[in-house]
Amino acid sequence: MTERGRDYHDRLLAFMDEHVYPAEPVYREQMAESGDPHHHPQVLEDLKAEARKQGLWNLFHPHPEWGPGLTNMEYAPLAEITGRSPDLAPEAINCNAPDTGNMEVLTLFGTDEHKEKWLKPLLAGEIASAFAMTEPAVASSDATNIELRMEKDGDEYVLNGRKWWTSNAMHRNCKVLIVMGKTDPDGPKHRQQSMMVVPLDTPGVTVLRNLPVFGYADREGHAEVLFEDVRVPKSALLAGEGDGFMISQARLGPGRIHHAMRSIGMAERALDLMVDRAQSRVTFGEPLANRANIQDWIAESRIEIEMARLLTLKAAYLMDTVGNQKARVEIAAIKIAAPQMALKVIDRAIQVHGGGGVSNDFPLASFYAHQRTLRLADGPDEVHKRTIAMTELRRRDPDWSPKKR
Repeated sequence: MTERGRDYHDRLLAFMDEHVYPAEPVYREQMAESGDPHHHPQVLEDLKAEARKQGLWNLFHPHPEWGPGLTNMEYAPLAEITGRSPDLAPEAINCNAPDTGNMEVLTLFGTDEHKEKWLKPLLAGEIASAFAMTEPAVASSDATNIELRMEKDGDEYVLNGRKWWTSNAMHRNCKVLIVMGKTDPDGPKHRQQSMMVVPLDTPGVTVLRNLPVFGYADREGHAEVLFEDVRVPKSALLAGEGDGFMISQARLGPGRIHHAMRSIGMAERALDLMVDRAQSRVTFGEPLANRANIQDWIAESRIEIEMARLLTLKAAYLMDTVGNQKARVEIAAIKIAAPQMALKVIDRAIQVHGGGGVSNDFPLASFYAHQRTLRLADGPDEVHKRTIAMTELRRRDPDWSPKKR
């Protein structure tokens, strides 16, 4: 770690111990008392205020104007720490998805108006945002498939279509969507799409329902959203017409490394819980920790966590030194490796906890649901494997293509 990175790392660990972990039971109590799965609890605002006071804010943002300007290598261990308490820590320091990706998009491609109206309140943690790309009617792992239409009409665009898995759209502070759609269905394959900034309260935007994940109604929600003759001004356009696919690639690279590091943090918390349970639980006269198979699980978990961490840090290093495009294989690899590793570690921890592991008395069942979802979010494993395989095939034969054979 750099000296600066170590300073943030130590301060964030202290913040977790002193404020975040003690707030977890308070969070659960406030959520239960509200009776609303999408309630925004006061304890979260209290944590945000404390994080800002301590200078632990917008740590993800690479631009010094908006955050501390940390490199990917410096931020990666911090994202890992927040993964240990996924319901609270990322949002407490204003580093939660999808707001982080949306803030980076608005920074890179937004107009002065976008930055003033949406980016500044997002950076201040005053509002939340959602990203609307995935659609129920098409395989959205191939972003060129999307069908939501964005048709020009005078000085406006008219949007018609349906999205789902629009994460954060149920958040009580969500005010704006970044929407991907087609402005030119007949254009070149990767120039058909555009992205626009659409306020959530625009007439014609209807949040139809929340989509639960393995029965969990996440607080931020994953909404199905209908767009019916939604009119937005031309100024809603991000970058230019046909730049939607390019923006999506710029957005998803950093997001994938954030997800990978949080997955590693979640695996570390699961391993801690597994060890504690194994040492305290007695069966047939001995602690579970005395059992050889339990020791194997603990050892294998440590090895697998370290392997995933090192691969992720390599990706971060390459992103910093040669750029996201040249690090695309490593980015794809960590998006596959980290959630799969975390699932294995969490599953072992669940088994050691017995019936308690699948209950809500421990965070493990929720962790498992979250990590299983990550094998689909930001592109399913199979799409990332395809990216890696194509690179390897062309390494041996630069002219290789599936059609060629």
